[in-house]
Amino acid sequence: MSQWKQIQQLEIRLLEHVDYLYDDNFPMDIRQGLSSWIETQDWDTAANEESMAGVLFTNLLSQLDRVRSQEQNFLQRHNMKIIQQQLQVKYTSNPTVMARVISTCLREERRILSSACMQEQGPLERSLQNSVAFERQKNMDNRVAIIRGSVQLMDQAVKSIEDMQDDFDFRYKTLQARESSDARQNPEMMKQEVTTLQAMLNSLDFKRKEILSKMDDVIKEIEDLMSSQLNPELQDWKRRQQIAAIGGPQLTGLEQLHSWFTLTAQSLFQMKRQLDKLADLIVKVTYESDPIPLQKPQMEERVKYLIYHLIKSSFVVEKQPCMPTHPQKPLIIKTGVQFTTKVRLLVKLPEVDYQLKVKTIFDKDLPPGRVRQFFILTNNTKVMDIEDYSNGCLSVEFRHLQLKEKKYINGTKGNEGLLSVTEELHSLSFEACFTVQGLTIDLETCSLPLVVISNVSQLPGGWASVMWYNLLTDEPRNLAFFGNPPRATWSQLSEVLSWQFSTFAGKGLNKEQLSMLGGKLLGQHASCSDYQVSWSKLSKENIPGKPFSFWMWLDSILELIKKHLLPVWNENYIMGFVSKEMERTLLKDKEPGTFLLRFSESHLGGITFTWVQHGDNGEVKFNSVEPYTKNRLSALPFADIIRDYKVISEGVVPENPLKFLYPDIPKDEAFGRLYNIQPSKVHPYITSTLIPISQLRSNTTTTPSSCQSPEPPMTPGEFDMLSEHLCFDINSMSSPYSE
Repeated sequence: MSQWKQIQQLEIRLLEHVDYLYDDNFPMDIRQGLSSWIETQDWDTAANEESMAGVLFTNLLSQLDRVRSQEQNFLQRHNMKIIQQQLQVKYTSNPTVMARVISTCLREERRILSSACMQEQGPLERSLQNSVAFERQKNMDNRVAIIRGSVQLMDQAVKSIEDMQDDFDFRYKTLQARESSDARQNPEMMKQEVTTLQAMLNSLDFKRKEILSKMDDVIKEIEDLMSSQLNPELQDWKRRQQIAAIGGPQLTGLEQLHSWFTLTAQSLFQMKRQLDKLADLIVKVTYESDPIPLQKPQMEERVKYLIYHLIKSSFVVEKQPCMPTHPQKPLIIKTGVQFTTKVRLLVKLPEVDYQLKVKTIFDKDLPPGRVRQFFILTNNTKVMDIEDYSNGCLSVEFRHLQLKEKKYINGTKGNEGLLSVTEELHSLSFEACFTVQGLTIDLETCSLPLVVISNVSQLPGGWASVMWYNLLTDEPRNLAFFGNPPRATWSQLSEVLSWQFSTFAGKGLNKEQLSMLGGKLLGQHASCSDYQVSWSKLSKENIPGKPFSFWMWLDSILELIKKHLLPVWNENYIMGFVSKEMERTLLKDKEPGTFLLRFSESHLGGITFTWVQHGDNGEVKFNSVEPYTKNRLSALPFADIIRDYKVISEGVVPENPLKFLYPDIPKDEAFGRLYNIQPSKVHPYITSTLIPISQLRSNTTTTPSSCQSPEPPMTPGEFDMLSEHLCFDINSMSSPYSE
């Protein structure tokens, strides 16, 4: 069943999360109309290769043309035409952005499907769901709309006051012009006119006090909105950005924030204009106890203060620093390698006085004693532009930033030994300054803490640091975090570990797999969800009896799945983290030839299979092959290894001992559709096959407590015996995988 069909069968609660994935950047109409074609393309690779992205973009437009021409509904054809035009505007000049968007959506769909298979979501997932509650957003929408409505009504009130004042001013000046003559000729009329003017002035005074009171109420409402809802919503978005960066649910809500910030700013700018208008009115007409000169200055300062802080807080890092070569591992930067980042202003501004330039600064505030320092090698200043497809927001993307390390003073390496390279945290700051409506605003924001590496071998350790930081704190710039890193509960950590498999391997871990992992990391505490796991336990201490840490072992498995085992993993055929003891318990009562797949506990990035045999005397035998690592799997796909695997035993014709995938699935039924299709015969050559072979020696231990893993190389005698039983000359054997 296709991924999109599986998505459509989800419960409403999960479908709401799917709905968040799709917007104008990638409309759901396209996902629906081109579902099969989209799922067969390699968007992950295209996200990092512009030429491939360009080809896929062209093909996508062609696919849309085809679907549109077949559509019978006129309205639907029209909508698809509009969508196609919008995509051309957005992505023609940068198709890798489109590939990145589609890749993210597909990956997030897989994560949602994976979470649907789990009986219970983790604590982080649940908290994030609560943070995007629809009722809260609806309340925010209503509140912002009410404020906008109130401010617009005040425009009418100011106009009404202006009209009243003009009437009063005209009658007052008219009375002044004829005061001397009319006072003698018609004193009663003069007295009546003065009474009328006084009534008009009283009414004008009442209206001025009324609108100032309403303005005060609206200002208080905006103050409360910003402090109690808008700023918390922004902080919540930033927290969700952290979680999304380490593999959690996809980040959404920025467009909604942009709308709220912009509408609030528009209300404040409009109120500032209204106050300026009231100030103009008192130039023409003022009087004793006039409320405008008494209240306007303080009110104007409050409005300016709110504008200033609203715009300052709206300056955010939309895309955290990331190397295009590792899009799924942001916040790790390698010296000499370009990385990208993007900042955005959530307020749609009226025209500013000049171009808004943004400057990037690396390591603006280092912790005391830090010696290892870097500087930006490339141009670090760019001008913010209005994005055509973002409702007029200002943003700027730095696509070619690059770091270089400063030379150490006197040849020393600073605090080497206190913190490892991958535990040193750095920051990237962004600064800008501009004037809007007479108000000068200094902008500053910063990225989440970065890890800077100088060699790709440091990437796994750097990613562990990024995960640990963003899991356990919402502080934007705690660069001294690893001086005394906090502990994580197993329930928190296990959820993030599952996200890694969802992100990098397409399918998260189920409860049984997480339980097995917990057993390996925590031992007797594995069943305790609130057990505190230290940073050292995860990433620095070696597994007992092994020369590597738990995280290095797990990261190597992730890489192995991603590059060599993805189809098998996504079919749920790899049990994975079962121990040798447990696998014997599972296999001992099964049919001979039943096997299971697990990751090696002794090799980094290795997978092995174990099968069960029953001896003539009823004894149970277990046989495991030496783990297959990336070097061996690069030569032969794993499903083909399962299909063609042979064992030589005491001169018997080589045979495949693998019959049933645990618990009882016939091997070919499980792996059949994953087998590599052999190339067609081309005369005069005879097709050949690369066959993985092990020799099962006669002294193999038959007790369940031990296991031997026989593997090549073979002795010359074994080689001759194998040549006798095969129908072709091994010396002339070729394979499509041998290149």
